[in-house]
Amino acid sequence: MEAEPILRAQGLVKHFPVTQGMLWTTVVGWVKAVDGISFSIQPGQTLAIVGESGCGKTTTAKLILRLEEPTSGEVFVDGKDVHALNGDALKEYRTSVQAVFQDPWSSLSPRMRVQEIVAEPLVVNRGVSAQEVKGRVAEILSRVGLRPEQAKLYPHEFSGGQRQRIAVASALVSDPKLIILDEPVSALDVSIRAQIMNLLVDLQKQYGVSYLLIAHHLATTRYMAHEVAVMYLGKIVERAKTEELFKNPAHPYTKALFSAALPAHPDIVREEIILSGEVPSPINPPSGCRFHPRCPFVMPQCSEIEPEEKALVPGHTVACHLY
Repeated sequence: MEAEPILRAQGLVKHFPVTQGMLWTTVVGWVKAVDGISFSIQPGQTLAIVGESGCGKTTTAKLILRLEEPTSGEVFVDGKDVHALNGDALKEYRTSVQAVFQDPWSSLSPRMRVQEIVAEPLVVNRGVSAQEVKGRVAEILSRVGLRPEQAKLYPHEFSGGQRQRIAVASALVSDPKLIILDEPVSALDVSIRAQIMNLLVDLQKQYGVSYLLIAHHLATTRYMAHEVAVMYLGKIVERAKTEELFKNPAHPYTKALFSAALPAHPDIVREEIILSGEVPSPINPPSGCRFHPRCPFVMPQCSEIEPEEKALVPGHTVACHLY
């Protein structure tokens, strides 16, 4: 019997209207940013959602954080429907789900000292005494590799990597169950990325927190994620345990993503898959399988019938007519 997942998304859909006109606006189409995806995360595990820009990864994160309302479908955190919460239950949810964003320059308020930034989730959501706050902030800053006396400084006095550590401290301070990591290292120098990823992995082991990692870099996910879901134009096209996916990528899109990533060793011979064309517009996505206009293995039914998710081996599913 598997444990109850910390996060469960079911049939999640988010369509944004495309309008024309200034005074009398008419809806001329819909941006199908997220179009019916389901996934779950077990306690203490990391699920990575990977894909190119514009595939719906960030919209998915926003739906979980209640920054967007779903068009349909539900998000459950700890078994509770996130978009139906109010009052104390909503406060509890805001404490137990935190986020670390991509850009450490714009995600921290320049007018607040580090002490206030890190303490904010405690002060806002949990009535904690000033003394406790101070102790907790000092403890969490040292956990993320900063000195407690740096709490008096402002964000502009830190480097990018240090700012991301501050963001991680702020996300951890309220002892959350789930942290959404939206491209947490892509804005940082390569030399610092590994430090922040190591930090996140260590903190997960120590605190047992679950991560939803949004990424377009496969290397990041291999190092951090237990399971990977590959997203293309609002759909999850393949999902598997990380090692299984890296050994046996099944979907043509996943294979193309891997062939675009650098090999681990220069002597490794790989099949080179060049995708033709750009990612189509999510306003009127292609019929059938959304990947068919760019797929090297396209067959007649691909443009007409949307592929169902099929399990190749337990825990490895793919939505593709080749299987």
